[in-house]
Amino acid sequence: MLPVTNDPREPAESLPAPGLFSRTYLAATASFAAVMFLTGFAALAVMPLLPVAARDLDGVGLYPLVAGAFVAASLLGGVLGGAWADRSGARRPLTAGVILSVATLLVSATSTTIWQLGLGRFTDGIAAGLVAVSVNAAIGQSYPEHLRARVLSLMSACWIVPSLAGPPLAGLVAAWWSWHAVFFGLAGLTLIPAAAAVLLLRGRPGQPGQPGQPGASQQLERPGASVRRPALPAAVAVSVAAALTQYGVTAWNVRHAVCVSAGVVLLVAFAPRLLPAHTWRAGGGLPATVLLRALTSGAYFTLEAFVPLMLSTARHVPGMVTGFGFTGAALAWAGASWVQGRLHNRVPRHRLVAVGAAIMAAAVAVAALCTIPAVPTAVAVSSMAMAAVGMGLATPSLTLLSLAHTSADKQGYASGAMQTSQNLGQTLVLAVTSALFTTLSAASTSRLPAFAGAFVLLILPITGTACLAGRTRIVAADRQRASGPSAAAANAQVSEGT
Repeated sequence: MLPVTNDPREPAESLPAPGLFSRTYLAATASFAAVMFLTGFAALAVMPLLPVAARDLDGVGLYPLVAGAFVAASLLGGVLGGAWADRSGARRPLTAGVILSVATLLVSATSTTIWQLGLGRFTDGIAAGLVAVSVNAAIGQSYPEHLRARVLSLMSACWIVPSLAGPPLAGLVAAWWSWHAVFFGLAGLTLIPAAAAVLLLRGRPGQPGQPGQPGASQQLERPGASVRRPALPAAVAVSVAAALTQYGVTAWNVRHAVCVSAGVVLLVAFAPRLLPAHTWRAGGGLPATVLLRALTSGAYFTLEAFVPLMLSTARHVPGMVTGFGFTGAALAWAGASWVQGRLHNRVPRHRLVAVGAAIMAAAVAVAALCTIPAVPTAVAVSSMAMAAVGMGLATPSLTLLSLAHTSADKQGYASGAMQTSQNLGQTLVLAVTSALFTTLSAASTSRLPAFAGAFVLLILPITGTACLAGRTRIVAADRQRASGPSAAAANAQVSEGT
């Protein structure tokens, strides 16, 4: 229990603030870390197995749909999780997400057809969206502003061990036994943090209606900062559109063209309903923050998809070398995230976003340079780590900016909008880049020019991020909204709650 002084001459502000692993926050910190660790382990272990599973199920032709189903469904999960977290606190959607993760792993583990595997990946995407949004909302609801950056860096660090152990362990189990066994094992491992999340998050401070957060009457709203609650039909339509678009750009024929056209129409009609007003115009505050999440995520994950493809198909690099690229990227991301967590109140967050974008631009330039055969392949592998450094600086900073631009009772909505924009960015940037790559590949006997064109295209969203970073800056009203009650009142409320 946090001590509270009874001497009116000694202000509560003089008391040392509780740390991330203090008694006040230990339960929440441990539960969030456990959930993120197993989420990362499952995600990184599953990805290398999907091509093997698709081949085993005679569904290689539908592999793009299976691979894209996860991202498409994450859109829906993010919208559901954000609205649910605002309505009843982050614990319930987080609990639902981790329980659903176990169920979806079992669906994939028992797959006998490619369609069942696709269903498992789609439902797993919903679960991942619920978990990601709920964790971000819970951080905003459970921790004061000065601890949030460190919590987010810890969440990134929880992916280090999974990035090192997940892919090789999954590969060994699949080689010695079967890919089915990997899914069964992951389902069993996920049961433990699922139960821990349900038990440890009960009654945590900061949920709506509990002490430690200002009520609706205490929130400071900026003029024109009202948010629109996304409708479930719009989320379903956008999820379907994302899946159609990702599948359609893998080839050029009538069927794929129809899929792309339908996906684009649905995205144009329904995607704006899931995001804050003025997002596409980079309106100051939350809208610009949401847009930059889409641009940075889209550029990074497209680079992460095309660099390994180039190494494998054009440079003929062994898979082990590509695996080191993924491991190095995960370590670089976690290290950069740790650095940004130590820069609280030293460097404005919007400047860290701009710096991260500049580093990503350098990484894309390095990747494009590696389409020249004389450039060593190790340089191409290093581009993944460079881009990860930029993301490690930009992603947590954008998350913190979204929380600072939003009142406490709408942080679930903000987290949902950030998750939605991230998935939209990945879908759209990857789709446009893939379309260009397919066109250039058909026009040349060598794929290296196609890769060069794809990497050059990625300069556009990254440059846009650097130019628009200033529109995400925190103003005085944002800082007062994020700080909540005075320190004395907060200490007394936490003490009473424990």
